[in-house]
Amino acid sequence: MAASRLPPGALTLKQFLRRQQVLQLYRKILRAIRDVPAEADRRYLKDWAREEFRRNKAVTEEDAIRMMITQGNMQLQELQRTLKLAKS
Repeated sequence: MAASRLPPGALTLKQFLRRQQVLQLYRKILRAIRDVPAEADRRYLKDWAREEFRRNKAVTEEDAIRMMITQGNMQLQELQRTLKLAKS
């Protein structure tokens, strides 16, 4: 039996790449929220995004994570479309 070279608790390559996707989505959402004109709405959306990501932090099932990333991207696109319409 070969000993693993990775320390306990280290992420596999697949987990690392998925984590990068999640962090990238989080950053994109926060950047989009900056464009919301009303301060109260910005604060609400920022708190909502933080809470959603914190609430799902412990999820480890690959399919569930992929589904949440897909849903997050759809919500981000909807926010961006709404902001674009509001500017025009």
